[in-house]
Amino acid sequence: MADYTPLLNGVDHPATICAKPPRIASLDVFRGLCVFLMMLVDYGGSIFPIIAHSPWNGLHLADFVMPFFLFIAGVSLALVYKKVTNRAEATWKAVFKALKLFLLGVLLQGGYFHGVTSLTFGVDIERIRWFGILQRIALGYIVAALCEIWLSRQTWDEVGFFKSYYWHWCVIFSLSAIYAGLLYGLYVPDWEFKALTPTSMRPSSDSFVYLVKCSVRGDLGPACNSAGMIDRFILGVDHLYLKPVYRNLKECNLSADGEVPESSPSWCHAPFDPEGILSSLTAAVTCIIGLQYGHILAHIEAFL
Repeated sequence: MADYTPLLNGVDHPATICAKPPRIASLDVFRGLCVFLMMLVDYGGSIFPIIAHSPWNGLHLADFVMPFFLFIAGVSLALVYKKVTNRAEATWKAVFKALKLFLLGVLLQGGYFHGVTSLTFGVDIERIRWFGILQRIALGYIVAALCEIWLSRQTWDEVGFFKSYYWHWCVIFSLSAIYAGLLYGLYVPDWEFKALTPTSMRPSSDSFVYLVKCSVRGDLGPACNSAGMIDRFILGVDHLYLKPVYRNLKECNLSADGEVPESSPSWCHAPFDPEGILSSLTAAVTCIIGLQYGHILAHIEAFL
């Protein structure tokens, strides 16, 4: 009796199974370490202040978390867009992904949720916080993705690594130059703001207008830097982070319950967004640098 081969899925040949591309183990390990580091500084920062965010100058362990995640996003982009056949479609997917991440950040950090123990929710649109951690990653991601999709490049064998991504490096140096130029070149005038959270010395319905005297250019302190001025001008002072970490500076004399005394400088009461507009330029730079490292990984993987 003749042997026979059963038909599979109505065809006379076995279906081809498309295997998923192998994952980069080193990238997965680094991503896991970053998540561990994030939990460590979030829950251990109150016990060991040395690992929490630096109030202003200096560099603590917690200050590495955001750059690491931006770097990882850039590395992943090089692997995802290693071969782009349809630039318009790839651009739409990148924009859609960045938009979802940005809106998720607004939902989580915009003031919609009032705390883990609170039974209320909702946000005042006049005080919503537009920028935050996920929003920063979204902005860095989309800038790096557009660079990877649209900027021309040559193969390594023709011109070498740095010259093959010549336009990427032009974007890096351009964004860095714009950042430095605005940071040191913009004139910051005196500015004022209304206290958003009354102190215990005033009735809950009372408000107070603080004046911060600046009239300087190129100041890098928390009161008169141009990054804060750009955010106040474009986003509005009511849409910034209400409890900036610089309140932990000794000049602010922060109390044990988290209140700023009236004797502290006026800028200690002011909101400030650490994930603001100007510093998002350098966040994009970090993501593009991660993109270059991803190119190296993709190149090595091709020869393994």
